[in-house]
Amino acid sequence: MGLGVPYRRLFGLPGVAAQAVLGFLAQLTKQVAPVGIVLVVERASGSLILAGVVVAAFSAGAGMGRPVQGRLMDRRGARQVLAATALAHVAALLALIWCAQPGLPWWPMVALAWVAGAGLPPISVSMRVEWGRAMAAEGRTAAYSLVFLVQELAMMIGPLLFGVLIAVATSSLALGVVAAAAGAGTLAFAWALRAGGDGSAHGRGRVFADRRMAVLLAVVLLNGGTMGAVQVGVPALATARDIPAATGLLVAAVSLGGIAGAAAYGARTWRWAVPVRLVGLLLALGLALAPLVLVGPLPLFWAVLFAAGLALNPALTTASLLVDEYAPGAQAEAFGWVSTALGMGSAAGSAVAGLVGEGFGPSAPFLAAAAFALVGAGLATVLVRRGPARLLP
Repeated sequence: MGLGVPYRRLFGLPGVAAQAVLGFLAQLTKQVAPVGIVLVVERASGSLILAGVVVAAFSAGAGMGRPVQGRLMDRRGARQVLAATALAHVAALLALIWCAQPGLPWWPMVALAWVAGAGLPPISVSMRVEWGRAMAAEGRTAAYSLVFLVQELAMMIGPLLFGVLIAVATSSLALGVVAAAAGAGTLAFAWALRAGGDGSAHGRGRVFADRRMAVLLAVVLLNGGTMGAVQVGVPALATARDIPAATGLLVAAVSLGGIAGAAAYGARTWRWAVPVRLVGLLLALGLALAPLVLVGPLPLFWAVLFAAGLALNPALTTASLLVDEYAPGAQAEAFGWVSTALGMGSAAGSAVAGLVGEGFGPSAPFLAAAAFALVGAGLATVLVRRGPARLLP
């Protein structure tokens, strides 16, 4: 199969192009909401600590909500879940903005942030289920690569649009506008699923019937640790070099590498077994990040981060391919657990990076990031060696 053929086949399916565009719009709040919440809450309360607690509640809600949303999608279909979460997410964010006023109690903001996180619409999960079932096995690499490509674009462009809105309005109004746009995009995305079904086969499978699924989630958690450590390491390094403004450029290097990696990875078919690919990609990610401890010039630092990003999204795509094998009939719930593991790993990686950065200098977080990836590669070899699935009773 020639280069780019998998994407042509994917976009040849009814509704995929519209779903990709609407999915981009629907995911704008994924990165904007935490930033916007910090600005809104800190402006109202004057407390960065409270702002951090409110954002933590949002993240906790998102992590707890994903598996529940996936389970409901497997049983009731994607459209109902998407519509319900869109309304809950937007309503909670708008209510939080209203509650962020001087003199009002703090606890409603924490509760509403949790609801907004728990109601974060499962767009990427819906796309993976919808497109994965529409494509033959050899085309799912392109399908899942496109999912992460759309998600990465939304997470990169969303904050830029948010910044433009803040420049011409208040942070509260900007967050409200982005939330409303994302809610409308989610509802439109749910309607667009009718072109190819609702993304659900009403499965009754069990996520952890195959023990390899638990191993895969541990690998994904470690991959999340790499991401969290990098997120802490980049601003810490830029600040230590007295160029905090370079943070945006360095973060963009990882995002751009992720976009390029996802696009290239899905553009061709691969003969290597999926678990072998996962081991290789995590190994490449760890080896790319390790030299950052020694890199000096900022342009070279940017290039190495870009190279690491090339392996990041393909690794997540490959993990998604294994979900199809390990959790048939329960893919939506399984993808929800993958999202939760990724978020938990990111939080753990951020904490570890902060500790090692404080103790060993601003370059140490990148060594921690490399270690997470290399341990993940080692653990993923279990998936290569293991034979036929052993089912839990």
